[in-house]
Amino acid sequence: MDIQALIELDQQVLHCLNGSNSLFWDGMMMTITSSITWIPLYLSLLYLIIKNNETMSQILLIFGFACLCLLLSTGVADISIKPWIERMRPCNDPMLKYQIEVVNNYRPRTFSFFSGHASNTLSIAIFVCLLVRSRLLSVFLISWSLLNAYTRLYLGVHYPSDIFAGLLWGTGVGFFTYYLFQRLSHRVIAKGNFISSQYTNTGYNFQDIDMVILIFVLTLLYSTLKALILYT
Repeated sequence: MDIQALIELDQQVLHCLNGSNSLFWDGMMMTITSSITWIPLYLSLLYLIIKNNETMSQILLIFGFACLCLLLSTGVADISIKPWIERMRPCNDPMLKYQIEVVNNYRPRTFSFFSGHASNTLSIAIFVCLLVRSRLLSVFLISWSLLNAYTRLYLGVHYPSDIFAGLLWGTGVGFFTYYLFQRLSHRVIAKGNFISSQYTNTGYNFQDIDMVILIFVLTLLYSTLKALILYT
């Protein structure tokens, strides 16, 4: 398969996933794609880390590596790759923009390849999953990342290949950052393996994890209500 065939396939998949005839889903996707919507989730994750680590050095180390995730995922995309590749977003491409469904004329002016939403959400999700070691939380965080990635296709601001590359890069960043964290953490964090019905094996309380999941569900409920009230 040559490059042109891949480009055409990329566009065909985008057309399948882009937009709908529903004002409700338009509002839902616009709300979910906004980073502001997820501030409560970020704060709940911060609370989970603070509550379940005993010293400020432990907390700062984890927070520092979480910031490194964002720096490597978003920074590389926005500072290096996007200006180098200079791929136009489908919603701005003169050859495609009239075929793409957009919501509220949402057309970001930055370049398209690769998706920062996909890379930064998945890198953080993987880092936290490896840190906390809760299967249920892992399911919700990975779902959160994939949902954010899908909104970019629905809104016509990324191609599927942008999303795929972003997810691939985010996965690598998440695992690499956690590997570095593990190499340094034994000097600061004295936690061993926990064998308890109240904690994960890395020492995170299940009740605190349930609180994070509740915040995720409530945020989706908020997004649903906002879409119903403001967009329909």
